[in-house]
Amino acid sequence: MTLATLLLAQTTNLTWYLLPLAMVVSLVYSASRFELPDRILRRAIWLFIQIIGFMAAVFGVLWILSYGI
Repeated sequence: MTLATLLLAQTTNLTWYLLPLAMVVSLVYSASRFELPDRILRRAIWLFIQIIGFMAAVFGVLWILSYGI
């Protein structure tokens, strides 16, 4: 590995891994519950939005609670 690759790996924020993880979880969960591809994609998109919204709400609450610390 080169030095540039190591520096990039150190500066990458681990929070960005939550987006593909939420996408894969919602797609696999929807695929296990439904059979039609159209319905799988619609439900996966809706579940992805719900997961990201919930994580954003929790982040907001934690950010407000830790503001004065």
